[in-house]
Amino acid sequence: MPAPNFPSKRAPVYQNVPDEQWNDWRWQMRNRLNTVEEFEKVITLTDSERKALSSPDLFRVEITPYFVSLIDPDDPNDPIRKQIVPTAGEIDAFTGMMEDSLAEDRHSPVPGLVHRYPDRVLMLVTTQCASYCRYCTRSRIVGDPSATFSRADYDAQIEYIARTPQVRDVLLSGGDPLSLAPKVLDELLARIYAIPHVEVIRIGSRIPVFMPMRVTDELCETLQKYHPLYLNIHVNHPNEITRELAEATDKLTRAGIQLGNQSVLLAGINDCVHIQRKLVQDLVRIRVRPYYLYQCDLVEGAGHLRTPIAKGIEIIEGLRGHTSGFAVPTYVVDAPGGGGKVPLMPNYLISYSDHKVVVRNYEGYITTYEEPTEYKLHDPKTCKYCQSKRIEPGQAGVHGLLDGDAMFIKPDGYDVLHNRGGGMHRLRADGEKWKPLGIGEKKDK
Repeated sequence: MPAPNFPSKRAPVYQNVPDEQWNDWRWQMRNRLNTVEEFEKVITLTDSERKALSSPDLFRVEITPYFVSLIDPDDPNDPIRKQIVPTAGEIDAFTGMMEDSLAEDRHSPVPGLVHRYPDRVLMLVTTQCASYCRYCTRSRIVGDPSATFSRADYDAQIEYIARTPQVRDVLLSGGDPLSLAPKVLDELLARIYAIPHVEVIRIGSRIPVFMPMRVTDELCETLQKYHPLYLNIHVNHPNEITRELAEATDKLTRAGIQLGNQSVLLAGINDCVHIQRKLVQDLVRIRVRPYYLYQCDLVEGAGHLRTPIAKGIEIIEGLRGHTSGFAVPTYVVDAPGGGGKVPLMPNYLISYSDHKVVVRNYEGYITTYEEPTEYKLHDPKTCKYCQSKRIEPGQAGVHGLLDGDAMFIKPDGYDVLHNRGGGMHRLRADGEKWKPLGIGEKKDK
């Protein structure tokens, strides 16, 4: 099978830059564009873009020379351009927008660490990126040098993970973890890897897309020391898949790194089933499995990039059955207020009863599936896996089951967070029963 043949571009203004410099990720970082004058050397700015770039109130603007070279300089609707060059639309207020739309600060037991799900945590290790997306969920802190994380913050994050045994999965994000100094990244990974109950480390990064030259042999050697390690990149449009990105993902996969892709559904950029089909098919060609397609968050200044939920469902319907099943991402809404990711999909289940299920396929073909007439229910009382996860009153820092529902107890021993009825509820132990815990009430010691 021939190797994928993807384009490689370099804007005219960079044609005389020696390859040694162009392919140096540190040179790319030092020469990022952030002013009207710098952008006008590469693309023809619109009045809206010029106004936005001149505004001191928008969050940070940066773009690597490599990534700006992928833009059609004369097309104001270029899909890459609309992701990273601000417009006056960001200045306008939008109803329902939120500074911290995912309530991450509310789920942060120590600075920079988010513990929303029972068995996994999010570590925010930097506020810096190679380039800045106009729809960034963390625009409240990303790009702000005063909001960065210190060594003391890292110590507190890792200490929390070490004393919280239900945490088996740690995700590094930010900002972009691959923007950290190599020694700092190596040290963080080593400290997390040394915690016995951590089973998986994940990194979320757009740097391989913004700046694929960051994926050096040295980086791959560092990452492969900490298997199992998963890296989710962030590609939104087929135009972002270049020869350089394909070479970077080839290096990573050869180092044993499992690659996935998280994209965001964006109006006027990728809100088209044909674009999405091309995107996911090109991703699997470079050995990156589509993972999530996110509904754009309620981010201040990003209202002009949001689509209706119905558009995302339409796109998933246009992918399912029309391309490989493993190339179809899960379409999710990250529920505002800290509710976590909610998967959404077309309705293929038409009806069901105690003996028959009526379903349709991607072509609209309707058929029935006969349910079994005899089924011996799973007995959690005799299941060693269920019993090993059962929680007794007074146990702290244990993930388990309560009446069949997932739950976990915060390590301080005071609160129980119980996932019932679509939300996390506070409970306390009272003898052999769990009862709702009132606001401000502490669990009896």
